[in-house]
Amino acid sequence: MRANASIESLSTARAQDAALRERARRVIPGGMFGHMNVASLPANYPQFFEAAEGCRLRDADGRHFIDFMCAYGPMIVGYRNPQVDEAALRQVSLGDLMTGPSARMVELAERLVALLPHADWALFQKNGTDATTLCVTIARAATGRRKVLVARNAYHGAAPWCTPYPSGVTAEDRTHLVYFDYNDLHSLQQAFESVRGDVAAVIVSAFKHDFGRDQQLPSAEFAQGVRQLCDAHQAALVLDDVRAGFRLDLRGSWEPLGVRPDLSAWSKAIANGYPLAFVSGNDAYREAATQVYATGSFWCGSVAMAAAMATLDVLAQHDAVAHMQRMGERLRAGLQSQAQRHGVGIRQSGPAQMPQVLFDDDPSFERGMLFTQVALEHGVYLHPRHNMFLSLAHTPADIDEALQATDLALGAVAARFGAGAATAGA
Repeated sequence: MRANASIESLSTARAQDAALRERARRVIPGGMFGHMNVASLPANYPQFFEAAEGCRLRDADGRHFIDFMCAYGPMIVGYRNPQVDEAALRQVSLGDLMTGPSARMVELAERLVALLPHADWALFQKNGTDATTLCVTIARAATGRRKVLVARNAYHGAAPWCTPYPSGVTAEDRTHLVYFDYNDLHSLQQAFESVRGDVAAVIVSAFKHDFGRDQQLPSAEFAQGVRQLCDAHQAALVLDDVRAGFRLDLRGSWEPLGVRPDLSAWSKAIANGYPLAFVSGNDAYREAATQVYATGSFWCGSVAMAAAMATLDVLAQHDAVAHMQRMGERLRAGLQSQAQRHGVGIRQSGPAQMPQVLFDDDPSFERGMLFTQVALEHGVYLHPRHNMFLSLAHTPADIDEALQATDLALGAVAARFGAGAATAGA
């Protein structure tokens, strides 16, 4: 699909999307739910899409966009990637969900154990919340303890024990959570001491990717310190690699830091959009993983597992991590140059392949909302508060085309809010 250089203006009715929203409100509470609800985004953002290919989207009204959200992470080698889809279709012809799993489960588990240095086994689920929750359950079963140490404001899923939203959640659901500050070893040590002898696990994200805040990569000192504290207290180190997995390092996001978790949770990008998650762990937690009862009616579906193996092939064949990093750095450098030229203060944080762009002096995200609104009008789908995602499908030409739109968007921010001292965090 080609990006449309003349995206319709805000004043033009988007009839199909509006009609679908109205129909949805009648049969779906709130009309939409969860992280894909666009109610808090600028008014020109579409809720419904019709097609996608490579790194491009087409919405229900036929508008085209270069997509920097990648379905909020699952798309990593390109929408409708032929190698992945062919593998999935071959498995469809044989069977997907059956009374028991196919050989694809064993084959994929073998691939993952061979790929991930920390892993001796793998268990499969469907969503990231499934995986993080199972990690916590296995850690408690293995240690016989209750407490789980969690970084403040971290996101680990939508179950009552970890959801950031309190509706329907009781205090008892969080009774055994103890909080620390990411990248702060002293804070973590205090958390351990506060419940000494009862810590089952520390669960930590691959990097600090809190919603609407500057992102923060883990320091080697912090990561290694977490490992040492877990060892000293005989607690499980759980790495939540649901969001970052396979974008920072195919071997696991903390492998470059020399730190290997006891348990890790994965989802999103593992099967390029086909629904799949998994937990990997070392032999110290194998028996607990065997004893815990964890299941789901759709967890053994073979199509997503076939897609996952093809996704791993594509990622390795094209050195995808390095490609995504290069594209992210190209985008970051372009935005920095534009912001300085327009005199607009922006902060870019997190890994280049999962960029976050926030504006200085923007507590209500008004600048960010205008920036993304104008970019969308010119065919580029960004997010004003959530970290974004690069994929193997993003090319230098796509980045350069997107930068034409962001230049106009930053100009609009400067025109409305005035130019000031521009900054660009790394």
